[in-house]
Amino acid sequence: MAETLPLFPLGTVLMPGASLPLHIFEPRYRQLTVDLVTGAVPDKEFGVVAVREGWAPDDDGIAGLHTVGCTAELRDVRRLPDGRFDIVTRGARRFRLLDLDDESKPYLMGSVEFLPDTEAPSADGMTQMLTAAARAAHRRYCATAWKAGDWSEPADDQEPQTLPHLLAADCLLPIGDRQRLLEQTSPIERLRMVRALLARETGLLSQLRAVPAPITTYAVETSIN
Repeated sequence: MAETLPLFPLGTVLMPGASLPLHIFEPRYRQLTVDLVTGAVPDKEFGVVAVREGWAPDDDGIAGLHTVGCTAELRDVRRLPDGRFDIVTRGARRFRLLDLDDESKPYLMGSVEFLPDTEAPSADGMTQMLTAAARAAHRRYCATAWKAGDWSEPADDQEPQTLPHLLAADCLLPIGDRQRLLEQTSPIERLRMVRALLARETGLLSQLRAVPAPITTYAVETSIN
């Protein structure tokens, strides 16, 4: 069944379980923050959807957005003297964007359906092997990409279905790869995907000493918020 959700388009992909701090300065998103704090938006939850590179949702509508996003739960708010906000959110539920409404609120509203996994991971040898392989790939990536002490591993008791999202959120993967990982509804396939992606990026880092950057990094104009 479709539900309605406030939307915050961003040039990144939010993963379930991952932390996302935001600096809110555009008027419409200031209003969204006020609505979240006051309870006008239920459950202090809004949707984050990645903007397609080279597109703008204000001009291109739903075509300018990836259609699978993740809800962000508001965890902390700090209002600044000039009316801006610094907020901290955490990724929660994946959803599929069905339609956009740009008239009823100052900010975008979306008609969405939530996107659960299609299967539950089993506690078999394959799951354990893939979990260990994904964690090992994450350790190699972080040891190559970051200075010692700049990263940490997810807790040992992290569930296999959420582990790939947390591993990917800790690394500078291209948006397209992060989006495909978010859209994957099989926990086993997510473990395989994140292991392969981190192994590939570690190899590139070792040879090029470079991390991926979105095309918008080099654009003259920057999008607001």
